[in-house]
Amino acid sequence: MNIKEAKQEIINTIRAYTLKDEAGRPVIPYEKQRPLLLMGPPGIGKTAIMQQVALECGIGLTSYTITHHTRQSAVGLPFIAKRIYDGNEYHVTEYTMSEIIASVYEQIERTGVREGILFLDEINCVSETLSPTMLQFLQYKTFGTHRVPEGYIIVTAGNPPQYNRSVRDFDIVTLDRVRKIDITEDLAVWKEYAGREGVHGAVMAYLEIHPDHFYSVRADIEEQYFVTARGWEDLSRVIRTYEELMIPVTEALVTEYLQDPQIASSFAAYYELYNKYKDVYRIPEILEGSWPGDLQAIGSVPFDEKLSLIGLLTDSLGQEFREYAARLAVQERLQKLLGETRGQLKAVPEGKKADTAQILQKLRTQTDEERKKRSAAGMIGREEEEILYRAAKAMKELEEKLLQESSGLPAEDFSLIRNWFENREEERLSAISRTSEHLTNSFAFLSEAFGEGQEMVIFLTDLSAGYYSLKFVSDCGNEAYYKYNRLLLLDDRRSRMREEIRKLIVF
Repeated sequence: MNIKEAKQEIINTIRAYTLKDEAGRPVIPYEKQRPLLLMGPPGIGKTAIMQQVALECGIGLTSYTITHHTRQSAVGLPFIAKRIYDGNEYHVTEYTMSEIIASVYEQIERTGVREGILFLDEINCVSETLSPTMLQFLQYKTFGTHRVPEGYIIVTAGNPPQYNRSVRDFDIVTLDRVRKIDITEDLAVWKEYAGREGVHGAVMAYLEIHPDHFYSVRADIEEQYFVTARGWEDLSRVIRTYEELMIPVTEALVTEYLQDPQIASSFAAYYELYNKYKDVYRIPEILEGSWPGDLQAIGSVPFDEKLSLIGLLTDSLGQEFREYAARLAVQERLQKLLGETRGQLKAVPEGKKADTAQILQKLRTQTDEERKKRSAAGMIGREEEEILYRAAKAMKELEEKLLQESSGLPAEDFSLIRNWFENREEERLSAISRTSEHLTNSFAFLSEAFGEGQEMVIFLTDLSAGYYSLKFVSDCGNEAYYKYNRLLLLDDRRSRMREEIRKLIVF
């Protein structure tokens, strides 16, 4: 299965393993809850989805790469204890708590959440001395004499032997005690994830042109060459940062992330071309409704150049769609905080003044503390953390405004707060109008330049697969999107009908 299907299978497992009966006992007894074993090539997202699953399910996550452990750190250190058996005193060997088990308990204390995932990566690369311990762990969920707390689900991951020379094959005894999930790379699924993460337009466009370069592992006599999904994502992040700092993106930099000289050289050359297209086609002007140059000439350019142009449009619009979602989330958070402010102002006795700025400061501090606490516990994603940060920053601006303009009278202060919030909302609605106009202009440009052919299909497909673009259209609507989507669906239905008629004629 692909990584998206594997993620859903983990979520389903969590729901099944944490389901309780009327007596509060797990419906599937803890000892019968088989660990999951994810097997697949390196860099396709096995580790990345664990954080996503934990955040979506609201549970804890403790992660370890098991190859970093010795038998002592996994099992615990031995010590001598005294025990009385049948009236006689004996010295027995016991073990301190495993670092891994202790980390699970620490995560429970940090978050207050007793359910979670214990994720162990590279499970099939353990040393020979640690191998029996791992078998015991998979069978009984224990390291030494200490058990993984109930409510924690065990997920492990490993790479097939062809990707790692240190791999140890699992025997039937072990495999019969786990749920083995084989995962394969899938560009279409990764593109959904990449769109939400804001992967650079050059990467997205290049992989549209060269899908066979998405995941590649090859070897010659001396060396292995590879390119992974992780490599593309990390390269995207550094490209965006270098562009912001105005540092040149060189082939040498690309090779650090795409460890196949042929693919790295190909992408580096394409990246230069992509930037050239950015200058030639002047995307900001297209978004504003001004077409660059001769549309007939644009319509006859090579197909890979058309894909690059679509990628540039999609990337620019994607940044606006992401900002729309962020602004909406910040406003919703502020609305909640200002609702609490209003409640506290209403509680001020009649005739008394209120320190409204202090009320806001307290709420802002609580918001900031919540963000820091959840971040330290690994219970918050980058998007939500940014939203909380932006909400706290906006509250700080409102505090400063109140310090200058507050009358101390609750009704007047809240009127000032409401006007401030409504001004922000007007700015947000104006931004929505601009983004909608940019989307409409993009459709108009593509229609005039390329008609309603495969270029329009690719553009619509990218929009429909993107989390933020789909959210924008669903929330705000866009007549051009609906129009071309209906036309292409109609064309698709006509094509299927023609194919069915052709088959009937043949027979």
